[in-house]
Amino acid sequence: MKRLLLTVALTAATFCPAAAAQTDSYLYKAMFVRAAPGKLLDLIALYKERMPVYDAAGDVRPFWMRHSQGDQWDIMFLFPLGSWSEYFSKERIAKRDDAGNKAKVPQSEFARRFYNAVSWHEDLFVEGPPLEAVRKSWESAGFFHVEIFISLAGKQADLRKEREMENAYLVGIGRKPNLIFTHDQGAAWDLFTIGFYRDIKHYAESADVPEAKRESAAKAAGFDNADAIGPYLRSLIASHHDTLAVAVK
Repeated sequence: MKRLLLTVALTAATFCPAAAAQTDSYLYKAMFVRAAPGKLLDLIALYKERMPVYDAAGDVRPFWMRHSQGDQWDIMFLFPLGSWSEYFSKERIAKRDDAGNKAKVPQSEFARRFYNAVSWHEDLFVEGPPLEAVRKSWESAGFFHVEIFISLAGKQADLRKEREMENAYLVGIGRKPNLIFTHDQGAAWDLFTIGFYRDIKHYAESADVPEAKRESAAKAAGFDNADAIGPYLRSLIASHHDTLAVAVK
């Protein structure tokens, strides 16, 4: 069965148009999870206890954040995979199975506890920046802004370009650019971005940027003006969810 799933995954990745169009080539799995009522702390404890198993398997520990305001999910995980062929190689699968079976909480019990603690979850495989860029951004942040999009038909490339333009605008006003993750397989979302901040005060500092600086940065990034950024984005998307989140301690 594992061999069949690997074949299907590799075939899908080979022929996926979105994957072929991307410049970022590091593969991640994003998982959005809503805890069952009263089970959020159990879910967090389950994954904190699980972290050494990723080490034993030779996998990178997932990055994660906890919802504060916005979308329906409670926890977002970002699992670094590297590539389809690397992550699903026979050697990696065998090592992962061995680590899971030898864990204090074996894989079957971990899965049971996960499903007992979760009322909804959604998986999305994405291509994104190199692992070290993500790690560096995550380790220095305590607060996050996640924007996740479904584009209008045929507008996926335009949406990606708009996100890059908005990053240029952020740099122009003295802010750190967002990291961009683009759909490869899984849920319907075409793209999501993550903004990294020290705390909510740091996130809100953009409100203090002088208007002249905002206008200059917007035009340099390719927008008509600063007020046109939002309307242009909305001309490209069918759906858009925003979430503010905090680091899991």
